[in-house]
Amino acid sequence: MENESHNTSFFYHQSVMTQEILDSIDYCPHISFKDFLGIDATLGGGGHSYQLLKKYHNLKIIGLDQDPDARNASIANLKEFKNRITINAFNFADYIPEKKVSFVIADLGVNSNQLGNPERGFSFLKDGPLDMRMNPSLEITAEKLLKQISEKDLADLIYEYGDERLSRKIAHKIKKELQEKGNFSGTKELAYSIAGCFPPKQRYRRIHPATRTFQALRIAVNREIDVLKKLLDNAPNWLMPGGIITIISFHSIEDRLVKNHFRNDMRLIPITKKPLTPSASEILENKRSRSAKLRIAQIK
Repeated sequence: MENESHNTSFFYHQSVMTQEILDSIDYCPHISFKDFLGIDATLGGGGHSYQLLKKYHNLKIIGLDQDPDARNASIANLKEFKNRITINAFNFADYIPEKKVSFVIADLGVNSNQLGNPERGFSFLKDGPLDMRMNPSLEITAEKLLKQISEKDLADLIYEYGDERLSRKIAHKIKKELQEKGNFSGTKELAYSIAGCFPPKQRYRRIHPATRTFQALRIAVNREIDVLKKLLDNAPNWLMPGGIITIISFHSIEDRLVKNHFRNDMRLIPITKKPLTPSASEILENKRSRSAKLRIAQIK
């Protein structure tokens, strides 16, 4: 297990659909193997891996995460299983395992630490820099993206990744204010600017009017759709016959990609015809779980 010194004072993440993840592994024909090996492609704080290692005493896990704070938190949270988990600093799109595994799990959601730590710039609830990088070593931040992208491409991005019908109006205002005033001071100022594109009655609804635009920018900064496509292409090659892929997605773009790939990839057999969703009790306990959708496929 690697050793890191990054700050985890902000780190807290409540994993979603943990029971469904555990249940999905029951489809693996290799559970009784002495060398039962799986990949947690989005380790986060280690919540899913913790429960898997606790349930399966013969299991070893390869944990991947590009966020140093998440890796550091996992080292602490999984210390009792340190002999059965290896934690690697990888974006799952770039990983190649040394040998075949029995399962791959991936939780595509933004973790609570990333949303709750204003220094990461994912949220406008507290002011922070326009960053949004899951991997702090990436070159392009949200601030740089807004400066470099054309108005048309920004509008297309907000529409495609945020499903935002006012995308052209928002893109025009953002680029106009950048030209006239310079960089936005942070997440709150950008969110305020976006909210100004909406009629007054729509600015104070349950969902903040900047939410979809922030989602779109985050997806673009981290190339989330591209890396998901790469995972879907590569993961079947990581699996032994009968191995399982379990993916939790949080918005329609991701879920549609997973659904179509599981249906069309000749290497896979879809196990879930429709996505599994969180129980009512889980949604009450963790509101961020409400948009989660879990799909399972098995390698032939």
